[in-house]
Amino acid sequence: MASIRFRSNKWQARVSRKGEQSLAKTFQSKEDAERWARSVEVEWDRGTYTNIHQAQKTTFGELIERYLREVTPLMRGAGADTIRLKAIMRRPIAKENMATLTSAKIAKYRDERLQEIKPSTVVRELAYFSSIINHARREWGLNTPNPVLGVRKPAQPQGRNRVLTYDEERILLEACTPKANRNIYTRPFVILAIETAMRRGEILSLRWENIDYQTRTAFLTLTKNGESRRVPLSTRSIETLQSLPRSIDGRVLPINFAALETNFKRARDRAGLADLRIHDLRHTAATRLSEKLPNLLELSAVTGHKSLAMLKRYFHPNAEQLAMKLG
Repeated sequence: MASIRFRSNKWQARVSRKGEQSLAKTFQSKEDAERWARSVEVEWDRGTYTNIHQAQKTTFGELIERYLREVTPLMRGAGADTIRLKAIMRRPIAKENMATLTSAKIAKYRDERLQEIKPSTVVRELAYFSSIINHARREWGLNTPNPVLGVRKPAQPQGRNRVLTYDEERILLEACTPKANRNIYTRPFVILAIETAMRRGEILSLRWENIDYQTRTAFLTLTKNGESRRVPLSTRSIETLQSLPRSIDGRVLPINFAALETNFKRARDRAGLADLRIHDLRHTAATRLSEKLPNLLELSAVTGHKSLAMLKRYFHPNAEQLAMKLG
């Protein structure tokens, strides 16, 4: 039932119905108030009305804050995610209420950010937006569509395909020797990365209790995709592990991310390989392993890729060798 009344030089429409929350809205004219009241009643009759009252009272920043409090701590990579989301909270878009956060406003945010950061980082931020809004819709009763779905993602440059040659590997390892590099763990890290295709974080999380020389495997308790897996160890990997001193804290490589990055860059620069990144070692490993494991399912079991499409980004077969196979 709708009621229209004149107050404070404006017309207020109020619509109420048993089992529904009463709604009220103010208009300049009586006709507009009546028209709005009729439209709400029609949508109630059809069962298509969406109550955006909560969305109007909630800013995007408040959603992010709640997400940081309730969801982020349960996720892997919570530390890095927290830093990024808190940075987003300081931007003007965080002050938008969820009823007025449109695709056009997010597209404007995208374009502004593209002037400041790489397209891949913008894509990541939009993914954060979408995840937070979808969670609020599923779990917190937010009755608004996800505006991120209507926004075009910026084009990203083609992925890197840098693969070390065997000569480059030799030069890099020479630059990683204890005489040239203060840290004794840089060289074994490079060897393990090339031999196993493990990610940087997976190698640094290895503990001696995870190494089984009998089965020639390393057990990863938790990986990037949220699953554990066993990684086969080559003879070279085992020899490298056996040459390492045992750390009192049980870690195979007792070195943190920052120290490893610094020492790797120094060795890389000494080797004259300025374009090389740590993650390129994983590309190199996947490419070399593909020669021994032509079955992509077997290869993915080693590298830990759940998607063959994702594995393709790391798998760079030699065109000349493929031509030889064709005959």
